[in-house]
Amino acid sequence: MLAFFSLPLLWLAVAPFDANPGLSASLPEFTLQNFRVLWDNPYAMRSLGNSVILAGGTGLLVVAFAALAAYALSRVRLPGRDMLLYVLLLLSSIVTGTAAMVPLFNLATELRLIDSQLGVILVLSGGLLPSAIFILKDFMDGTPRSYEESARVFGASPFQIMRDIVVPVVRPGLATIGVWSVAQVWGNFLIPFLLLRSPDQYPAAVVMYTFYTEGGQANLALISTFSLLYSVPVILMFLFVSSRYGFRFHGGIKR
Repeated sequence: MLAFFSLPLLWLAVAPFDANPGLSASLPEFTLQNFRVLWDNPYAMRSLGNSVILAGGTGLLVVAFAALAAYALSRVRLPGRDMLLYVLLLLSSIVTGTAAMVPLFNLATELRLIDSQLGVILVLSGGLLPSAIFILKDFMDGTPRSYEESARVFGASPFQIMRDIVVPVVRPGLATIGVWSVAQVWGNFLIPFLLLRSPDQYPAAVVMYTFYTEGGQANLALISTFSLLYSVPVILMFLFVSSRYGFRFHGGIKR
């Protein structure tokens, strides 16, 4: 099974360096011409930067607002609090960005956010927040309240408690939400494709679509090369988070 699922990765590692790549993994006719052609493309390399902006901006918004909302829902007893969380999670699962694309497009038009990266970030953040709050609340519930009570004794404000006590303890949870948000946005094609009009603002997922001819024929040389570059930031993010936390998460505290 491991060998079977490794074949596409093997092809991805070999095809960019092949002068005439095919659909099978074989010894390449070594060349760097594919990278040169891609570098000369006026939109390819810029699109990677656009993807970083969209994914990073969405990740920051989701982590910041999900942390505040999850902390409030964890500490404040509100009537119907748990029901509210489940309803938000249910609606975010059923009414996805694809299903709600028409009202989202109309809303972005009314707010003049068409062809704006900010509009894409806000739409993507709104779609990810319910699930992020639901996940992060479990980390908040696992945070020992004795730490916060000790801080209150010394006169710490709610914001100081959140910043200096809660956030350091739930950093594994914040890392989980951050990685999840970036991964969701990094491969998103539909929303940027519909909301952005200028090729200069297209993310990599949309630009990759241009490597097909009008007849649907794929340019395997450019697609494989661009896919390899496209995967590098995600791999680096995974290695960084894995080295810091090892993806071993237990409630609100890493053991």
